[in-house]
Amino acid sequence: MAVNTYKSPKSEKGFSISSLLDTVMGKESSFDLRLPMEWFPYAVFTMGLGLVYIGFNHMSERATREYNHLKKEVEDLRTDYTTLKASYMFSSKQSEVAKRVQKQGLTESKNPPYKIVIKE
Repeated sequence: MAVNTYKSPKSEKGFSISSLLDTVMGKESSFDLRLPMEWFPYAVFTMGLGLVYIGFNHMSERATREYNHLKKEVEDLRTDYTTLKASYMFSSKQSEVAKRVQKQGLTESKNPPYKIVIKE
């Protein structure tokens, strides 16, 4: 019958971040002090959440700046529209049209318009 033996964790061939850090930093690293590696995933998750928070903050500030820029541009366009509309309304008055066409030799008719009736 087979004898049960104890396998040490170092004999496993699985990949872990702590073993990678141990090989990169050498045996005199701070990971030899046996820091609680069970907290490592939580720390990475917290750092990831922090990065996402910073990214969303930058994105919202950019959107706010763009909103303010577009709001100012819309106000400028609205004032231009109002000014052009007022200018057009003034220039299309009958008295203003009469002044402009007087240079071409046209005058206002003193007689009221009349209706043309065709008999069948």
